[in-house]
Amino acid sequence: MVTVLPVLAAVLLALPAAPAAAATPAHVFPLACAHHVHYGHIHHDYPATDMFAPAGCRFDSPVDGVVDEVSTMDRWTSRTNRGPDRGGRSVSIVGSDGVRYYGSHLSAVAAGITPGVHVHTGELLGKVGRSGDARGGPSQLHFGISWPTEHGVWWVRRGEVYPWPYLDAWRAGRDKSPAKAVAAKHAKVGDRDCTADC
Repeated sequence: MVTVLPVLAAVLLALPAAPAAAATPAHVFPLACAHHVHYGHIHHDYPATDMFAPAGCRFDSPVDGVVDEVSTMDRWTSRTNRGPDRGGRSVSIVGSDGVRYYGSHLSAVAAGITPGVHVHTGELLGKVGRSGDARGGPSQLHFGISWPTEHGVWWVRRGEVYPWPYLDAWRAGRDKSPAKAVAAKHAKVGDRDCTADC
């Protein structure tokens, strides 16, 4: 009786190898409704990007990282217009690349998103809304890129390097890291006090 195992093994070895699964890019576009998102290449007074999107759109982590600061309460009022409160509900993470990514004006922060929690690329952080000084305007995500600081240094957290070149790349499916630009800006300006829209 002839055994089929050696023949089967020979056939399997002759087959071309299956393609490797595509690796998850290090960075992804942070809004799940990418086809309905509009943003410009400018921002008032400091480098950030306001991403206009439907209310409730998913704000996902653009990179693997650790949750840094979270605000689940909307404390902003036009009477005081305090800088720390302007973002309303917000989440910042420090990515595995050492860059801090910040999203604000959220309608809600996702359950379980608290400081110190590890998150993965594409993991839900919150939902687009109109909290903070976006109240009464279009729903949006204020997206900022900066270096990590002590908690409460809101003027750095809100944005130090323009995000739009990276957003453009991520939206097109290309991985592009802001780490070098963030390090260069930090080396140039250090940890200064608020200088714009304070």
